[in-house]
Amino acid sequence: MGDIPESHPRRESLLSRQKLVDAASKGMLAESALIAHGRGEAFDYLLGEKTCDSARLAIMETAYRLLNSEKCVISVNGNTVALAGPQLIACAAVLGCPIEVNIYYRTPKRMEVLLSALMEQQQLALNLYPQIKNKITDVKILGGNPDGRIPNLEGPRANCHSDGILSADTILVPLEDGDRCEALIAMGKTVCVIDLNPLSRTAQMATVTIVDELTRCVPILLETLMQNSVKSLDWNNKENLENVIQEILRNFNK
Repeated sequence: MGDIPESHPRRESLLSRQKLVDAASKGMLAESALIAHGRGEAFDYLLGEKTCDSARLAIMETAYRLLNSEKCVISVNGNTVALAGPQLIACAAVLGCPIEVNIYYRTPKRMEVLLSALMEQQQLALNLYPQIKNKITDVKILGGNPDGRIPNLEGPRANCHSDGILSADTILVPLEDGDRCEALIAMGKTVCVIDLNPLSRTAQMATVTIVDELTRCVPILLETLMQNSVKSLDWNNKENLENVIQEILRNFNK
């Protein structure tokens, strides 16, 4: 893709698309990954391609839950690594928690590529966030040798690490799927998700749902975590999702 002018109204979207195309060519993504991204972009159009007030509240609540957890973990898939890997590694550094790769279409080759990409992104994060350099170095990247399983979940996504997803009380999961979200909630875990579709099963099942575009909200989350001054908002996820839907309807009726 050639240079995209700063003034191009679709610049960020086009850059994200290209990142995913490049990631797919490296073997990081499942064949359906680009379809999933396109579906999310459709909802982002309805949101006006901006972080709405309800999303900002959800980001604050997510930061509060993560900072006050006994043990948290950030779970990532191929799209997440391609779009926001360094930023999520920085979030993990601030929290002192691991990153765990958990994917449905799991093959040894794809896991190898994703884990390698995260290790490269860890080095990139050192340059992007020098103020937390030592903490970034300490971030553990899990996923290669799962030694546990999520109960009542079929398929490869049940495989997880005992010192990661399995033992965490709070999980940040960008781009989650409904089955695993439901299984994690059934285990009594706090599940914070990033999902552009407020009507999805993931969004409806999660403890806290950030309805926002991944690359737009993760930097806000990172900044909020670094400030470490958030308080609980007496959270009602259903009410916040309803506010997001009302925002979509207002945009639609403009």
